[in-house]
Amino acid sequence: MNFMSCSVSFSSLVFSHLWHKVNWRRCFIHDAAVALEALKDVWKNLPPSWDGDDPCGNDWDGISCSDDRVTSISLGSMNLNGQLSSDIQKLSALETLDLSYNNLTGALPTSIGNLKNLTTLILVGCGFSGPIPDTIGSLTKLQILSLKSNNFVGSIPPSIGNLSDLYLLDLTDNKLTGPIPVSKESTPGLDMLFKAGHFHLGMNQLSGEIPPQLFSSNLTLIHLLLENNQLTGSIPSSLGLVQDLEVVRLDRNSLSGSVPENLRNLLRVQELFLANNKLTGPLPNLTGMASLAHVDMSNNSFDAMDFPPWFSSLQSLTALIMDNTHIQGELPDSLFDVPCLQTVSLKNNRLNGTLNIGSNHSDELQLVDLRNNFIEAITQRPDLWKTQYVMKEQQKNTAPLLSSSSITQRHQKIAHPFPVIRTKLLVPPADVHILTQAACILDPNRSGGRVPQVKGARCFSFDELKKCTDNFSEMNEIGHGGYGKVYRGTLPNGQLVAVKRAQQGSSQGGMEFATEIELLSRVHHKNLVSLLGFCFDQGEQMLVYEYIINGSLKDGLTGRTGIRLDWMRRLRIALGAARGVHYLHELADPPIIHRDIKPNNILLDERLNAKVADFGLSRPMGEQERSHVTTEVKGTAGYFDPEYYMTQQLTQKSDVYSFGVVLLELLTARRPIEKGKYIVNEVKQAMDKTKDMYNLEAILDPIVASNTVPGSVEKVVDLALKCIQEPGFNRPTMGEVLKEIENIMESAGLNPNAESTSSSTSYEEARKPSSHPYTSESVSSYSAASPP
Repeated sequence: MNFMSCSVSFSSLVFSHLWHKVNWRRCFIHDAAVALEALKDVWKNLPPSWDGDDPCGNDWDGISCSDDRVTSISLGSMNLNGQLSSDIQKLSALETLDLSYNNLTGALPTSIGNLKNLTTLILVGCGFSGPIPDTIGSLTKLQILSLKSNNFVGSIPPSIGNLSDLYLLDLTDNKLTGPIPVSKESTPGLDMLFKAGHFHLGMNQLSGEIPPQLFSSNLTLIHLLLENNQLTGSIPSSLGLVQDLEVVRLDRNSLSGSVPENLRNLLRVQELFLANNKLTGPLPNLTGMASLAHVDMSNNSFDAMDFPPWFSSLQSLTALIMDNTHIQGELPDSLFDVPCLQTVSLKNNRLNGTLNIGSNHSDELQLVDLRNNFIEAITQRPDLWKTQYVMKEQQKNTAPLLSSSSITQRHQKIAHPFPVIRTKLLVPPADVHILTQAACILDPNRSGGRVPQVKGARCFSFDELKKCTDNFSEMNEIGHGGYGKVYRGTLPNGQLVAVKRAQQGSSQGGMEFATEIELLSRVHHKNLVSLLGFCFDQGEQMLVYEYIINGSLKDGLTGRTGIRLDWMRRLRIALGAARGVHYLHELADPPIIHRDIKPNNILLDERLNAKVADFGLSRPMGEQERSHVTTEVKGTAGYFDPEYYMTQQLTQKSDVYSFGVVLLELLTARRPIEKGKYIVNEVKQAMDKTKDMYNLEAILDPIVASNTVPGSVEKVVDLALKCIQEPGFNRPTMGEVLKEIENIMESAGLNPNAESTSSSTSYEEARKPSSHPYTSESVSSYSAASPP
């Protein structure tokens, strides 16, 4: 073969290879385009960027590609409407599908089982209905399956047991029925999921017994959440074999029989919920469960017995809830010596004698609730409480307080919407609710550490931030709180930033600080203030955020900014804030309870879009708290969930309560606590639904009363009252709150997806000063407590 023929052959080979490569790319793009075109045909409110015929080449929002193949669709909270097309199966390279919190309805197509490369399927908070398709068991690479908060019916598909790599199974809050599936001779079951860390099956209608076969020593399960179902029978002793368990929730079922003794073998369990069942026999002995922090065995039919002394051996215990469990006799003094103990609730038992809060009691003790018992007297040293507020309510037949903290004039003047303020000791007979109360102030952990290495956040030196804030000058100070001071800064590229500098004594350890900023660096939403970087240098801890030019909603409501917030703008601010909090609750990883939602923590950007701030300055929900509660105290009087004062537990519904108070402030421009009056009570007392604007004109901000769309004020009032309902489980979720605000805006002729300043008048007009019901004095004392 001569040189020319070799060259021709080589050229032909290269051309053939390139032609096949181009042809394959066209095939990939064609398949992706066909599949996504099918989705476009059945979905409304698509992102504007979904244009053209090449989703990988045109930067479609929510679409990620690799080698010209669609590998990820992430469209959470995009207000999509429609159904999921069966053509989704054509995206054969798809690894992640996240359509959470959209208005997607109908059945989940069986063709979803053809997405063989799928590792993550998250469809939380949509409106999917019908059965969960059995073909989902064909997704053998799946690691995360979250179908929480939909309308799925029928049984849990046994085929899920084929998903050998599955780590998270979350089917919470659906309408699933039937038994928990376990494997049989030819049928798989959940007992085959040896890599699973999470079984979240609560808030359904599952029935039958908890299968003993579900548990074995081979399981690596961390969370077992079966609460609020219709499960019967006994708790299987095989549960004691799952040594990695940290959270066990079996509450609100119809379980019966004795609690197995080997439950005490679960040495890593931190939360144990057995409340509201039909359990009998002796109270389970939990001696040795050194990690146990939260115990709730209330409302069962245990044998009558004296208060067990072994509770005092649980040195990690923070909350002991044993209401209506037939406990009798005297409480041992040693119970209150448990070092981390915060909450003791033993209502509706037969305890008697003298309650002695000894000299060694926990510094963190915040609530002792012994109502409906037979306590004769209480003894405590007056200097034992780190008192912030103290009240005493003398009532007929109150048990005598043998030694009590004094009540200062300053404390007596503090207004509060509830009959209790923060920490309290409740030991009344029948009709008496409060004897005395005090607040415990906790010192944060302090430890040293190396500079955290965190992806997604820039590490600033101390000198850089010192320079950009002009040596942290008072001229650049724009705020302060319990965490420290906040300074305006200018980076060398001209970008404005807000630098939050921890004050001495509030700094965390290096590992805690790294964990916090790693979390914050992963939280991205247009209605959340973005973290840009951090500093862990020269003994300083600082967080660097984007600078929000128009200050806080508090500033807007007080008239400080000169921005006129008409009713339409207030609706948009409510919408943006709801979207931000909704993201924290349901889409952040891990989910975050804000704990301090108030106008001061809702900032307004240059277009008056709301951005929620300070969501990372308290502990996020850890793995053991994703579906539960957190007991860390953070917040501002007037916004606190009233249930907190009884349970010492903050939940997502606590944030909903705070958000409801903010809605009332948007309506009235009044502080939650003003001149001894509480806005929640003021609205409830004045409201008359038979009259225009519910007869609230005297309470409404004049700007609102004179500039509203008929009916919209009433709808917002209704929503606010839903948010502040008691008990907390009657409140809507933030997802439901968000949808309701969107509906209110649409009814008012507003587009929920439009920019804030397009609402009614120009941005310049919004800058015009307006009169305001706040006086300068009330502005200075807007909140009943300093921002944390």
